Parts: sequence; structure tokens; C-alpha cells
Amino acid sequence: MTLPPDAAVPDEFADLIAANRRYAETHDLSGFDGIAHAGVAIVTCMDSRIDPLRMVGLDPGDAKIIRNPGGRVTELAMEALVLGVHLLEVRRILVVPHTRCAVATTTEAEVRAAITAASGVDASWQQFHVVDDQRRALADDLQRVRTHPLVGDRAIVGGFIYDVDSGLLHPLEDD
Repeated sequence: MTLPPDAAVPDEFADLIAANRRYAETHDLSGFDGIAHAGVAIVTCMDSRIDPLRMVGLDPGDAKIIRNPGGRVTELAMEALVLGVHLLEVRRILVVPHTRCAVATTTEAEVRAAITAASGVDASWQQFHVVDDQRRALADDLQRVRTHPLVGDRAIVGGFIYDVDSGLLHPLEDD
């Protein structure tokens, strides 16, 4: 679907739509087939300090990117990985949480309290899936992907913690 260039844009989005128009002038992915051309999928956090493609030297079209709070292998992330492995030529999977992550440095109760305070609505019922041990959570996620019947040995799976201050990936050392 394409919008006519004169379509009304809400003022709150005008800057972003203007930037999109400039981006579209040099957009060169038209007709792209959607395959992960480097055979890579990256599960990482939604944190804006992470540039998933550039942190591993890839370009648009090279990898499938799955993002969520904490970079966890959730049900939806696993669904995306299965699709990637079977339909989009993914052969390597990186699971990449990061340092100074809010879901790894606060408790579920603290996040709920902060959301309740910010929204004025009781958030005690909402799950945020914080982790109390990021390395253990990463190891659990890796095991989950490696033993999944639809992924298993069809892809190489690696776990790394991204340092948001240095830009370096640190492999999870197997215990």
C-alpha cells in the first residue's frame, strides 16, 4: 500500500514522515526477497543503544532481527527463529542481551511500581519478565533454541552479552 504524497500526516509524526521521504529518495531495497543473505538471525533487546546489524558488520537484508525487552527468546521470538531457519535461510542465530538493561537490573515489582506511577493505572497484573541473573537467562534461552525440535541442529546458536558502553560482544562462556 502506498500513500499519496499529499496524505494528511498528524503533526506529531510530521518530522518522522519528512525523514522517511528523504530516506525513500535513496532507498535501494526495492524488490528485495526477504531472505537473510548472511544466513543470520539476531535476537536482541529493544534498547535503542543497540544497532544489531552494524554491531556485527552486516547490512540491511543480511539478517533477521527479533527485538523485545531483554533480548529474550520468548514464544514469539522462537516462532520467528523457526520461520527464519526453515523459510529464510537462517543458519546462525545470535542471542544478545546487553549490559545495563532495565529488565536485568530491576525487579518485577519495581517495574510494575514504576509503570503504575507513570501511568496512574494499576500495573500489578502486567508481566514484564525481568531476569535476576542475566547470564543464567541467556544460557536458558540458548538451551531452549538448541533443543527446539524445529531448530535444533539446523542452525548454530551462540549467546553474547553486548556491552553498551564499549560496543563489544562478549560470548557467554559455557559453565
